[in-house]
Amino acid sequence: MASSQPATGGVPGPRAWSRPGRDEDVPRAASAVGGGWRNEMNERPESPAPRGSGQDRRDDLARRLARVRETVAAACAAAGRDVAEVDLLAVTKTVPAADVAILCGLGLRDFGENRAQEAAQKVEEVAGLVPDAAPRWFFVGGLQRNKARVVVPWVTRVESLDSARLADALDAQARRAVDDGLREGPLPVLLQYSVDGDPDRGGVAREGLGALAAHVSGLPGLRLDGLMAVAPLGAEPDEAFADVAAAFSALRDDHPSARVLSAGMSADLEVAIRHGSTCVRVGTALVGERRIASR
Repeated sequence: MASSQPATGGVPGPRAWSRPGRDEDVPRAASAVGGGWRNEMNERPESPAPRGSGQDRRDDLARRLARVRETVAAACAAAGRDVAEVDLLAVTKTVPAADVAILCGLGLRDFGENRAQEAAQKVEEVAGLVPDAAPRWFFVGGLQRNKARVVVPWVTRVESLDSARLADALDAQARRAVDDGLREGPLPVLLQYSVDGDPDRGGVAREGLGALAAHVSGLPGLRLDGLMAVAPLGAEPDEAFADVAAAFSALRDDHPSARVLSAGMSADLEVAIRHGSTCVRVGTALVGERRIASR
């Protein structure tokens, strides 16, 4: 499956970078998974769930991946769309590098992370395990401005841009990374759209999308590729993704090159595909349940 727009942000390859301190990214947006609401972008895990190893784990991941691909293909067929129009982004937060290496061997290339420090370490570990795999890494969680320097050297696309201040921080770090030879060209970004306008869950409300898009388009270090959205807690998915599709259409009216719509997770990807998603972010259905820390 391939998206309608390449996500390549010109990352030459794994390089060493500093890892200052503990990642303090604050979880925000939520999504429904397996009958209960979970957050494949920003949940706060206690620790990775116990997993098998070796051939057993490979077999488990292969079965899960096959089921997810079948689900995506069926959803595309039902919507009258070509399956090649929809990318599968594996959300691998809290998942060990060994699992990512297995998924690379099973043909997956795109992986989503939501905590800067964990992801930076995992990028290096995966590069050591499968040096020829060339995975692409996407940042899908709430990102603090001071973590931009941790993420920019290795990330293919940031999907959670929701403020001009974060855009400015990413722009500065992206231009610096180009100067340092860590990147080639602008950093692709998606604006995170807030369907319900709740600032506590991240994202920008409909009335702010135009101004943020215009701001991002004027930054030389960034490339506006489209929109990312999460169905709000308890919302009817069909209504939520219809709203997302309308916001995406409005964005494209002013920015026709913004062709990526990242929407849909394990529990609602079929609905998202029906409403035009070009990238589904799948975690639980692919890698299994994660334990969530009590707050």
